[in-house]
Amino acid sequence: MNRVTRLILLSFFIFFVCSVNAQKVFDFNNTCQQAYAAITSLKLQTGQQLINEARKQNADNLIPDMLEDYIDFFILFLNEDPAEYKKRKENFSLRLDKLEEGPHNSPFYRFSKGLVHLHLASVEIKFGERFSAAWDFKKVFGLIKDNKKQFPSFSPNNMIYGPLQVMVGTIPKGYKWFAGLFGVRGSVKDGMKLMQSFLNGGDSWSKIFFTEGVFYYNYLSFYIENKPEDAFRFIQEKKLDVVNNQLFTYMAANLGINFKQTEYAKNIILHRNPSPDYLQTPVWNQELGYVYLHHLELNEAIQQFQYFLKTFKGNFYVKDVYNKLGWCYYLQGNMQAAEATRKLLLNKGTTETDADKKAQKDARSGIWPNPLLLKARLLNDGGYHKDALSLLYGKSASDFSSSADQLEFTYRAARIYDDLERDDDAIRMYQTSITLGLNRTEYYAARAALQIGYILEKRGKKAEAVQYYEKCLAMEDHEYKDSIDQRAKAGIERCRE
Repeated sequence: MNRVTRLILLSFFIFFVCSVNAQKVFDFNNTCQQAYAAITSLKLQTGQQLINEARKQNADNLIPDMLEDYIDFFILFLNEDPAEYKKRKENFSLRLDKLEEGPHNSPFYRFSKGLVHLHLASVEIKFGERFSAAWDFKKVFGLIKDNKKQFPSFSPNNMIYGPLQVMVGTIPKGYKWFAGLFGVRGSVKDGMKLMQSFLNGGDSWSKIFFTEGVFYYNYLSFYIENKPEDAFRFIQEKKLDVVNNQLFTYMAANLGINFKQTEYAKNIILHRNPSPDYLQTPVWNQELGYVYLHHLELNEAIQQFQYFLKTFKGNFYVKDVYNKLGWCYYLQGNMQAAEATRKLLLNKGTTETDADKKAQKDARSGIWPNPLLLKARLLNDGGYHKDALSLLYGKSASDFSSSADQLEFTYRAARIYDDLERDDDAIRMYQTSITLGLNRTEYYAARAALQIGYILEKRGKKAEAVQYYEKCLAMEDHEYKDSIDQRAKAGIERCRE
């Protein structure tokens, strides 16, 4: 063997050894677990520091890349800053390229790529890229479905596949084109079973991914299964740290606001850990604005809404916040500020959400709500049901001159009776709301049918409940149609299980 041949063989040997040594791995080691726990508590800087440490420990470990994707996701999803999106968007595709280098015999190979596509799709929706989001959601389905076949005992598959099944199973009519891209049938029952099996699994992965699994499960339980009490019971029984884990803080406060538990939500937000280590987001000001508005603390609500609008760079719920800021001025009798706020509303934000669509419609109408009915609504939305009822005491629909106000009065009275568990009175007023609002564009008739369905389902009269859910779905061209239809579809599936 001559010298040249020996050099060539030596070069191949060195290349081979380096290639073996540089083999990529998915090692969810202790440092990575600490990083994930920090990130899903919204302590993103701490999470990034731990990711950097994990990379020093092993530069070929791909789990830090997967975890870094969570950081981009939370920053973009919660704050919606277009400048940040421009800067960070390419990171998603770069990570997918890196993750492609990972060992195909690891359950994290497809799972990690599925997570990146899930994060990207969720962010794309926030930035109005709905078609791209649909394709990324389709990729998530394919990757996690294949991963379930290859690694059926890898429980984190269920943490992702379960919620996707639920959402496809209840997708509104307006998004059928979206569902068609998936080529799969969704199921609320099957999806929730997968989530429950994950959370109750007791294996190491269920413990590591607990925060994320709880977040998905509680939102689905609250909105899709219509079990808000179960969601709050879960928070209490599991003793979730709503002070130091700010993802739990956000979840608990947001669900509290939507479940008309204003004092609870206020307490959660105001007592969260104030450390600057957490992601700084004006979402807290938005939520506090709703809290104060629902108790008619108008000056405090104005302050929070103004700060949100000044600092938030995104579009979701911007019109809704302008609308509610306008209500504050209106109820104070400051019509100049109220009208000026409405003008800003028409030129700010987008109409991607039902709430923003409703705000845009109200502003264009030029009509302000009846102040008495508005106060009753806000107090009822805040959980101050007896105060709301006292405002309407002695009133009837005939006390209001316009047909729109007559309809709203019957609906508001029904919702208050419903929340006070006066079910028979609620059903009677809901039925009147359906009669008065059947051919109108307000959401009251459809929501009344939905609420009757809830009451009948609670009573065990599932066949009758389905009739009202179907009546709700049959109503066209009304406000909040997508979100109301989704709840009605979920109700039908629950009753037919």
